[in-house]
Parts: sequence; C-alpha cells; structure tokens
Amino acid sequence: MPEFRTEVTHQLGEGPAVERLKGFVEDARRRFQDHLQKAEGVWRGNVLEFSLKAAGFTVTGQLIVEEAVARVQGQLPFLAVPMRGMIEQRIAEQLRSELS
Repeated sequence: MPEFRTEVTHQLGEGPAVERLKGFVEDARRRFQDHLQKAEGVWRGNVLEFSLKAAGFTVTGQLIVEEAVARVQGQLPFLAVPMRGMIEQRIAEQLRSELS
C-alpha cells in the first residue's frame, strides 16, 4: 500500500505535546464530521494508532510524538493516492493548531 507522511516541529517537549494531542482523533471527528464515517484511535505511550474512514477509503497510521517533532505516517488505499498531498496538508494543519 502507498504511504503518506508529514511532520510538524514543536517546542513543548514530548509529555506536554502528547497531552495536547490526546484529543487528536476526537478533534478530527468533530472538524470533519461531514466527511468522516469512522475515526478511531488508541494511545500507547507517545504513539497514537489511528484509523479514519472517509469517502469509502480507510486510512490507517501512527502519530508519533517526540521531544521536538510530531510525525504522522500511515498507509493509504491505492485509490486515495491522488489525495495524498491534501491528506498530509490537513493533518499537518491540525497538528500545528494543536501544538501552537
């Protein structure tokens, strides 16, 4: 499966950044409620394993929070490849908003 990846730097440190991002999936669900059919996520330490379904496509991945960077990486269905740039951009925007 094709991959996507985006990252955002921050100056919060790992712990405070994780705390700010704890609501990442719920925020995505609210923000894109008209487009998402499913949004799930489970935190394991500083890593969020998530799954989002929109327009019939399921996107799975991880949000990895480190001392100075929050990185999202995951898998896209082949039919979603044309939207990869938009997906990466929207995720980065949400991360920046949460971490600023």
